[in-house]
Amino acid sequence: MTFSPQDKSQFCRQALAHWPVAQQDLFERWARGPSAPPGHGCVHHAIERQAALAPDATAAVCQGQRISYAQLDRQANRLAMRLIEQGVKRGDTVALFVERSIPMLVGLLAVMKVGAAYVPQDARIVPPMQLAMVLEALSSRLILTLSPLLERLPETHASQCLCLDEFLAEVPWIAQDNQPVCAAVDPDDLCFVLFTSGTTGRPNGVRVSHRNLCNILLTEPGRMGMAPGRTVGQILNIGFDMAAWEILGCLAHGATLMIRGKHIAPMAAQCDVLIATPSILATLESRQCPLLKVVAVAGEPCPQGLADHWAGHCDFYNGCGPTETTIVNTLHRHVPGTLLTIGQPTPNNTVYVLDAQGQACALGEIGEMWAGGAGVTAGYLGNPELTAQRYRPDPFIGAGALMFRTRDLGRWTRDGQLEHLGRVDDQVKVRGFRVELDAVSATLEARTDCTRAVTLKLDDRHLVAFVSPAGVDIDACRRHCEQRLAYYCVPSRIYALDQLPLTSRGKVDKALLLQWARQRQAVKETGDA
Repeated sequence: MTFSPQDKSQFCRQALAHWPVAQQDLFERWARGPSAPPGHGCVHHAIERQAALAPDATAAVCQGQRISYAQLDRQANRLAMRLIEQGVKRGDTVALFVERSIPMLVGLLAVMKVGAAYVPQDARIVPPMQLAMVLEALSSRLILTLSPLLERLPETHASQCLCLDEFLAEVPWIAQDNQPVCAAVDPDDLCFVLFTSGTTGRPNGVRVSHRNLCNILLTEPGRMGMAPGRTVGQILNIGFDMAAWEILGCLAHGATLMIRGKHIAPMAAQCDVLIATPSILATLESRQCPLLKVVAVAGEPCPQGLADHWAGHCDFYNGCGPTETTIVNTLHRHVPGTLLTIGQPTPNNTVYVLDAQGQACALGEIGEMWAGGAGVTAGYLGNPELTAQRYRPDPFIGAGALMFRTRDLGRWTRDGQLEHLGRVDDQVKVRGFRVELDAVSATLEARTDCTRAVTLKLDDRHLVAFVSPAGVDIDACRRHCEQRLAYYCVPSRIYALDQLPLTSRGKVDKALLLQWARQRQAVKETGDA
């Protein structure tokens, strides 16, 4: 989506008529990112272009294994033909249950070449029950995986597995001919579906199109300095939306993807570009990463001190945006010593700060951030009701455009930057992943011996849960969560109480519980010391 002068005049006239003209001008200038064409409509077309320009360039390296752009393209074409033979067609959703590896890259590229959408899950750590729930929502019964992970997959007779490592071993990487796949793919076709935790305990699949993804990967500053001759770290879980930024952003720009093994630091020391959560970045030493030129963080609030430190070492970007607006829809290049913000809307995107009635807040006032523009995704897979709840018509753009309710609080600074001020509900970020606290509590309450449960965020890496009555089996509760939830959703501490404390209004006193949990944590840390 691009913004024409006619769009802009309509934007001010209809939505901000009650404001002085000067305020309208500021709102319009700050709320809209620049108009910039991505250059490609489909992500895999950009990757194919890099394979044609530099076929022998290294596309990826993983634990001593290397694949060139020509080899990656050939293998993906060969796999795409196999997918077609097995019934995968344009518009399908295909499970990609893998771990970080070169076969993973071949798998996702082949799915896109067919015109289907890949659905990534890290099968090493996602419980089989959660994988089964994801599979239920997909149109294709085929599972792309790796042979060592077969025992981790859910038992289902309706699905069939294709092991990518075995497929790649069938034909030598250099021996096979390259037969391009000529499937028709449109920019509005889905590229991937990313599942997040849901309020009902079932995951929600966010439908991300090629147009959505190209808009952030192929424009500035989202390209993050990725270019031929540069190395990009691949450190994130493939089930995390920011992993697409690392992987597809790197390959679309002809850089070399450095896929990490168990440890992050040795790989990060070899990279020019790194995309991470603040929690991961905080584990690295800048002096041990002398090659780093560009670092971007998102997924959770970034501490000012961390941003100041890394901004003194390289170009440092702080971003924000839910999966529903395609990875990030704001980015800010931070200058040490200045206020850390999430910046301004990225190209072809918008961000509005609105009050409870959906009206634009006065500039500088705190409100809820709504996101519009080219990054707004197509809603939730198989869930039109939830889509209608969270995606609304955009009154500032009109013409059928939608905006998404982020549930983030923010305000505009005096120089037109967005300041992130927390969440408006019980959806939190833990280790960079979105977690619905109510979904964790509902999982605990599903046990017959647990009548009430409350889950709280203890810090950026840990959840704490309280259950009642006092006789609840804590160890059984933890196992129950581990079997049904992603690892980052499992509470680090579970406490059983006879009754949960209530406020004067009859609601659970979460502030009191959190204070008590933090006191217990402080006592434990003091004892350990």
